[in-house]
Amino acid sequence: MRLVKYLAHSGVASRRRSEELIAAGRVQIGGETIRDPARDVSFESGVEVDGRPVSPEPREVWMLNKPVGVTSTAREPGRRRAVTDLIASNRRLYPVGRLDAESTGLILLTNDGELANRLMHPRYEVPRTYRARLRRPPGELDLARLREGVELDEGVTAPAGVRRISPRVIELIMHEGRNRQIRRMAAAVGNEVVDLERIAFGPLQLGALDKGESRLLKTTELRRLWKDPRR
Repeated sequence: MRLVKYLAHSGVASRRRSEELIAAGRVQIGGETIRDPARDVSFESGVEVDGRPVSPEPREVWMLNKPVGVTSTAREPGRRRAVTDLIASNRRLYPVGRLDAESTGLILLTNDGELANRLMHPRYEVPRTYRARLRRPPGELDLARLREGVELDEGVTAPAGVRRISPRVIELIMHEGRNRQIRRMAAAVGNEVVDLERIAFGPLQLGALDKGESRLLKTTELRRLWKDPRR
């Protein structure tokens, strides 16, 4: 197995982050610092990160309904709780993508770096569905602008699926995840997001999962996550 994949399967970090750890000289094999992410390794190779042995652990994928005030991080250095604090697992889990502290809804946590990379890589265009309550009812022109893409500091947003649910509530289907993107998109059309909830991630629906509650994904759900959403 390639070293970067081994680290991801060991729950150390996502594949991209594992590549950064290797490049930074933090990974050793038999006491030797290794900087080649394609190096072939096995359980018997003696892989270490920062001097601590690592080995593949059983992979888990959890769905959590994130409450307000909880951060989408593996560890929270401040006073606020992190999403990992709400999962009843002793695995080294990390969130797939992010929701800002004020937002709620579906977030996935896993120690499967390969799956995390697939779900977040722009190439696979995995859709995320959100429900946003706005300060004021948006006009049809505003909705059209959101669908086509609006100008943000780092460039125009990708086209999105947008439909009105009620006078002030809209549903958005996104294939990209810039920092606080929906809130900034609303501001770009002269509005403000009051509440934001993610209700679906790829084929998974939040359903009746209560705020702060979590559950392990079923085998059938995992298979659906691995399928290419473009097919």
